[in-house]
Amino acid sequence: MDALKRFVLWGSLLLTLGAGVAQAQVVVGVAPPPPRREVVPVAPGPRYVWEPGYYRWRHHRYYWVPGRYVIPPGRRVIWVPGHWVPRGGGYVWVQGYWK
Repeated sequence: MDALKRFVLWGSLLLTLGAGVAQAQVVVGVAPPPPRREVVPVAPGPRYVWEPGYYRWRHHRYYWVPGRYVIPPGRRVIWVPGHWVPRGGGYVWVQGYWK
């Protein structure tokens, strides 16, 4: 097998493995705190949409990620915020997305 074919084969394998890892979910045994109340500043421009803050689990604890303004990827899309859901005897983070 020549070097190019080996490169393509290994690259495909690594991408496949990487996609599987990205879908892994961590079940956190401690419920997240209630969301913080955020003061939403004035938008920096007419196209911006507020993406609310959320709690992230890292290093065995929750920490707050503040909200921010973002520009939607297209017209007529809405932001569905990420959220924690009960699952597997704990809580799992469901990533926010554009719909």
